[in-house]
Amino acid sequence: MTDSDVSAAWILKVIVSCALLLAVSSSSSFQCVDGNYTHDGRECCLCASGLYLERHCTTIPQDRQCEKCPSEQFSSHPNDQRSCDRCTSCAHPNDNLEEDEPCTPARDRKCRCIKDHYCTSNTGICRLCHPCERCGAEGIKVACTANDNTVCNEAREDNHTGTIVGIIVGLVGLAALTLLGAAVYLWKKRQRCQTLDLESIRNGNALEMQALRDVDLQPYLPDIADIIGWKDMQDVAMRSKIEIATIDSFKLNNPGDSQEQTLQLLRFWAENKGRESGKILIEILHNSGKKSKAEKVRDILSRGR
Repeated sequence: MTDSDVSAAWILKVIVSCALLLAVSSSSSFQCVDGNYTHDGRECCLCASGLYLERHCTTIPQDRQCEKCPSEQFSSHPNDQRSCDRCTSCAHPNDNLEEDEPCTPARDRKCRCIKDHYCTSNTGICRLCHPCERCGAEGIKVACTANDNTVCNEAREDNHTGTIVGIIVGLVGLAALTLLGAAVYLWKKRQRCQTLDLESIRNGNALEMQALRDVDLQPYLPDIADIIGWKDMQDVAMRSKIEIATIDSFKLNNPGDSQEQTLQLLRFWAENKGRESGKILIEILHNSGKKSKAEKVRDILSRGR
């Protein structure tokens, strides 16, 4: 074999080796750790969790450019999105929430109820917490939890009137009976007066509420919304059997603006209740312990009579 033959064989061997290396490299370049996607007919590797796509690939699947999610944004799955999702906020006014787990580039923030509050969400994601009920002298039967309100013991009424009266009658005798009769007479007289006064007040309130029934709520909605506030408006809507998802939609449509959220929900509620919406609103506020707000709404509507 001549020197030229040896040189030719060596060159051929080098060419074959290079071709094999190139084939192996090309084969491995198509292996994407987090999966791939198609862009302009070319397979590109997905960006990992916590990243977003800045630029598509041009030559090999791995040469796409990914960037880390900015502060208060996240991406929880491999993706080809051009931006990250905004982290959930636990600081909306009147929601009674606090942070349970912080937001990271690869995970959304988790919220929980503040102390002495609970959530009744059916979705597992709590967006509004309610104050736990406080029990009086009857005591707590089941304590308030993150998902359930407090359960109080049934109130007990102790009645020792018979025993007390028997002791008094036995000790005092006839003189006590005379005094008791006088006291009963005066008590009944006072009760009759109080009953008449109460009936007069109730009749007056009934007439006023009847007059308010036909007052159009629409011109006064902004003033009423300012008085009620988002938290109590939510309570009014829920007491009126409006879906929680519908209530939440007004909040999501007006992020960060509790005044506009309240106004839009109040407008929807008023249209739903019709001509008696003013009367119903006052009754719900009064029955839920918001007597001061009920009176303010009554004063506003009285102007339109």
